[in-house]
Amino acid sequence: MIFERLVRPALFKLGGGDAETAHEWTLHRLAGLSRNRVALAALRARYAVAAPRTVFGVRFPNPVGLAAGMDKDGAALPAWPALGFGFVEVGTVTAHAQPGNPRPRLFRLPDSGAVINRMGFNNAGAAALAARLDALPRPLGVPLGISLGKSKVTELDAAVDDYLTSYKALREHGDYFAVNVSSPNTPGLRALQDREHLDALLGALVGDRPVLVKIAPDLTEPAVAEVIQVCLDRGAAGIIATNTTLRRDGLAAADADRAAETGGLSGRPLTGRARDVVAFVHRETGGRLPVIGVGGIVDPDAATRMFDAGASLVQLYTGFIYGGPGLVRAVARRSRAARASIKEKSSLEGDIPTTISPRSAQPGAGGSGA
Repeated sequence: MIFERLVRPALFKLGGGDAETAHEWTLHRLAGLSRNRVALAALRARYAVAAPRTVFGVRFPNPVGLAAGMDKDGAALPAWPALGFGFVEVGTVTAHAQPGNPRPRLFRLPDSGAVINRMGFNNAGAAALAARLDALPRPLGVPLGISLGKSKVTELDAAVDDYLTSYKALREHGDYFAVNVSSPNTPGLRALQDREHLDALLGALVGDRPVLVKIAPDLTEPAVAEVIQVCLDRGAAGIIATNTTLRRDGLAAADADRAAETGGLSGRPLTGRARDVVAFVHRETGGRLPVIGVGGIVDPDAATRMFDAGASLVQLYTGFIYGGPGLVRAVARRSRAARASIKEKSSLEGDIPTTISPRSAQPGAGGSGA
């Protein structure tokens, strides 16, 4: 494969191997590519896969999305659908612009197929993102999710107003909003997963746009169950499972030195835990609460197991770093084939559901046939 043999080794050498330098270089090139209609059309012809489904009232051209964190400020938005993504999530964005944590803050663990980051919600702020989205010359063509976080300068007791400021600035641009209360890199943020804080937050945000809650993989099952109940009580559209983990299980010995870096771990070591959380949410809700599965999807098999666990959609981040757009295409093709197979097997029993929403989904509807 060209990406694995040529592109990835070249990217990994940029900046003397500094992962954030490669990230910035790639975004800059993709931003330039976004203005080239001919190039976008050529990429789309190669990588875009039609495997449509409707989840929480939003129609997705395919169920494979770009996770938050890859394009925080929406710098290269038109490029992502051309690379095969069926939806794009920008952010995490905060009400106040902030530089994030000191560099270096992004580290590859190649033998483990993993990444550690302690970025700290570096972004230009909600108003700047809104201006950029206002200036887009044409529709994106796929649903846009916007991940919202708390500004570092904002105290916990003022978090609701902080999120609400970002939401109001961006409400007209997002097809759905993700409430990020689970990043390990903003002090105190994960406390917002507690019932009282989350209830107040969703009470302020849930309204005319689908609002999902992104949770940590490090929560216990009772804590996840509590989040689920608040989401159901407040009418949240779904859950994104999961964010990065503070654990360091499953790392290769060659990555031991990098494992000591602080921050959230993503990639292959998170595969099993993320899938377990997705399965728990799906089982506890009987499919009433759609789940976007993210974490450790590094190959089509991992994606298939995530769908089988109950995910309605999946997102890539670390898998895309290591697998490139070929992985996006492969996962979308696999999901389409699995869906066709389930439809064929179900033909004698009636049609399977094609629309999933928090209130109308049936048990089992969030798996690979959803």
